[in-house]
Amino acid sequence: MRLILFTFCSILIQCDKSSLSGGENQYTEWKHYLGDPGRSHYSQLADFTSKNIKSLKVVWEYESKDYGQMQMNPIVVDTLLYGVSSALRVFALDARSGKEVWVFGDTLKTLFSNSRGVSYWESGNDKRIFYTKGSYLWALDAQTGQPIPSFGKGGKIDLRSGLPASAQEKFVISSTPGTIHKNLIIMPLRLSEGVGAAPGDVMAFNVITGELTWSFHTLPRPGETGIDTWGDLNISESTIVGAANNWAGMALDQEREILYVPTGSAAPDFYGAMRPGKNLYSNCLLALNANTGKLLWHYQFIHHDLWDRDPPAPPNLITVNHGGIIISAVAQITKQGYVFVFDRETGRPLFDIEELAVPESELPGEQAWPTQPVPVKPACFARQSDKLTTEDISPYAPNRDSLIAVFKKADIRNFAPPSLKPALLLPGYDGGAEWGGAAADPHKGILYINSNEMAWFLQMRSNDDKGEKLTAGERIYRQNCAVCHMTNRSGSQASGYPSLLAIETRLSKKNIYNIITQGKAMMPGFPHIVEKDREELINFLTDKSDNKKVKEITETNNKQPYVPFHHTGYSKFLDQNGLPAISPPWGTLNALDLNTGEYLWKVPLGETESLRDLGYPTTGTENYGGSVVTKNGLLFIAATKDGYIRAFSRDSGKLLWDFKLPAAAFATPALYSAGGKQYLTVACGGEKLGTKKGNKIIAFALED
Repeated sequence: MRLILFTFCSILIQCDKSSLSGGENQYTEWKHYLGDPGRSHYSQLADFTSKNIKSLKVVWEYESKDYGQMQMNPIVVDTLLYGVSSALRVFALDARSGKEVWVFGDTLKTLFSNSRGVSYWESGNDKRIFYTKGSYLWALDAQTGQPIPSFGKGGKIDLRSGLPASAQEKFVISSTPGTIHKNLIIMPLRLSEGVGAAPGDVMAFNVITGELTWSFHTLPRPGETGIDTWGDLNISESTIVGAANNWAGMALDQEREILYVPTGSAAPDFYGAMRPGKNLYSNCLLALNANTGKLLWHYQFIHHDLWDRDPPAPPNLITVNHGGIIISAVAQITKQGYVFVFDRETGRPLFDIEELAVPESELPGEQAWPTQPVPVKPACFARQSDKLTTEDISPYAPNRDSLIAVFKKADIRNFAPPSLKPALLLPGYDGGAEWGGAAADPHKGILYINSNEMAWFLQMRSNDDKGEKLTAGERIYRQNCAVCHMTNRSGSQASGYPSLLAIETRLSKKNIYNIITQGKAMMPGFPHIVEKDREELINFLTDKSDNKKVKEITETNNKQPYVPFHHTGYSKFLDQNGLPAISPPWGTLNALDLNTGEYLWKVPLGETESLRDLGYPTTGTENYGGSVVTKNGLLFIAATKDGYIRAFSRDSGKLLWDFKLPAAAFATPALYSAGGKQYLTVACGGEKLGTKKGNKIIAFALED
């Protein structure tokens, strides 16, 4: 009897704690990136139902002056909707009509990068919007769009101001909105992934003044815990190793005041001989005291990452029932297709995790870690390369026999380390899970995950190419650019990397210079390339190199340290029609019950129009952007290459409604109420995956 009473009391205490994570009203608003601080993508608004969903109509459209990919998830405060254009202009719209209220950024230098949205803070009548452009974090008056002069200098701070002196000239931006906690904004950072990247400190700034309040060193400094996981490397003095940054965003338990931070890979990505060891705190989920940045617990998903397998999205805060015990949990989806679930307070895994033996590296100097963590449960939501056979080569491929021959030559072992031979990476570099993240019912313990099933090749090449002579510009190009744009500058349209051939006919020298320095879209900037080498690179790109003046590849004017191997590039496994070479589905939507670790349903997400027109079944497509789930049984998602927004039954996965958008929406929708009416809105920018460019924000509602 005493044991039963104790268990019952424990359940009551746990239930009470789980109810204190922000209150029910946060699920009827959309004031935060992805809906709420727990990143649930969840709404209790109930005007849209499975019975009336087919009556949804476009009720307003907003046309930005900028065309191109928009990854942003809008936020809505009262009757104002805030978002960011493809050229990083932040805007406020009347959420009821789409009428423009203000735009900020017209007087600034236009940049073409990606932003996933803005952050909002208020205290009384002081209401602020925070967003980033380049390395600057801006504080704007939420009502007028004007910079707040008392924040930093003229309304902005340089994110690099909180980093070591060695990072002041390096590429540092932020694509994901910061997390607001009291009077702090904690910032994600997007950094270079190559040699000499900046360190990925997690930094909290004061929202009033812009001053740095605390920082957590994801790359430990001498004397700090974790430094022994880097061999003899002194990271604070290293000119090679950096990153381990949070770029995907964070989740916040407001009541417990705990911040959950997934961290990225150490840089450089694919060759780690200069960073032996497990490499804490890269590829981790960190639980930090949100007030101080003190580490409470951590878990590392990949030891000594050689595959760029960092967590791609914020974790989800969720409540689960395990054996009659109600537990406040945090769940992290991964590129590998695994889901890791932990007790929020202790970091205890809620499902067993095994350390499995993995292959050794064959590259000289490289020491792959001998084991990697794999959850016993839940099962993977995406196929794994080591489970493929020749039967899994696409039946729709006209060159299926040649694809089978390529497949047989590839290393398909799970965690096959990079080598001079091609390895098949499935899920691919982007995942599996994507930056759009999972949606969750925070009370019922159900996770909704959209996933890609795209295989890519991973291969390395020696930088000691015997007998090969290169111009200075070509050498710099191979070190910095060939990984995406290929050695011959041809790029890969299917992989999203443009050709640089004849670039001088499309861009001026000044434009090329700015893109090299500042980056564009998902391309990082390379400010570390010194002026002389930058000129050599531009001459090579525009075919103005003095080819008579060749240099051995080992000669260098560049300040970058020498690394003996480089990644050959991001190459998808495709058939001759440009479709995935493995069998469908190529994109899926999954409902996972974290109370049991079992999947409730799985359906293909998206259609391949060329195959649909021939009468083939739904194949699924590549998809970028997350979903929104409602308490009363709906799930909304755009994200797909085919350019539709869809509504599914969250209980069965049945398709209930779809609508062809003016351009593909590689973004997460928002669900909100304004003026007593419910709306669904999404940004349609297109451009990614070869889709046409768009410039619209559109809103749906039921007809009056």
